[in-house]
Amino acid sequence: MSSDDPAPAYPFTRDVGLTIDQRYRQLLHERPVSRVTLPYGGEAWLGAGPRGEPDRAGPRPAGEELSVLVVAAPAPARMLVFGAVDFAAAVAHAGRFLGYRVTVCDARPVFATPRRFPGAHEVVVDWPHRYLAAEAAAGRVDARTVVCVLTHDARFDVPVLRHALDLPLAYVGAMGSRRTAEDRRRRLREAGVTETALARLHAPIGLDLGGQTPEETAVSIAAEIVAVRRGGGGAPLSRRSGRIHADAPG
Repeated sequence: MSSDDPAPAYPFTRDVGLTIDQRYRQLLHERPVSRVTLPYGGEAWLGAGPRGEPDRAGPRPAGEELSVLVVAAPAPARMLVFGAVDFAAAVAHAGRFLGYRVTVCDARPVFATPRRFPGAHEVVVDWPHRYLAAEAAAGRVDARTVVCVLTHDARFDVPVLRHALDLPLAYVGAMGSRRTAEDRRRRLREAGVTETALARLHAPIGLDLGGQTPEETAVSIAAEIVAVRRGGGGAPLSRRSGRIHADAPG
């Protein structure tokens, strides 16, 4: 299957004729497979015998059942960092450490350079709201995506946050003082953002760790992202009772 082919609901069903066991349907919906890649000559394995040996007599008879294992390997979740500021370099390193595919985006080419952000997987020169809209339209952001807005500039903050809060993202945070955060919320309300959407905005961004440096601030941002994703409260474990680790979701 070419990477340019449109992906059906179960991408490999049309091409290799597999019937998906009901037990795996929910998993495939949650982590969709874009396509199946077979090794060179791998089509022969679809006609293989029970020991994995290709059937030299030709394809298996139509309707004969064959069990195969398909491993779905979803792409890493994305972290989109808007604002090519000093804090962004530390946040990019922290995001990469957490396993995110990190993109730093800023409309100012003099600041948005790969050399300044070695922790990012890619650095994009574009207006943040325009880049986010294009990525969303292309299906390259999802419910695992986290957005960190670090620009401190309403020209950039308000348009990108307005769009981000309209998407089903895992986390949306924005840097700034409490005064800046309140002014930003006012501007977002004026732009038509609802109170329900504003309740999803983490601003000022991060947990209160008392950090001062960009690296310490990045740790506080990373900690808040983990807490939001995993349902943690951010309190010291020494002040809590009961089990440390919650049961994994079923």
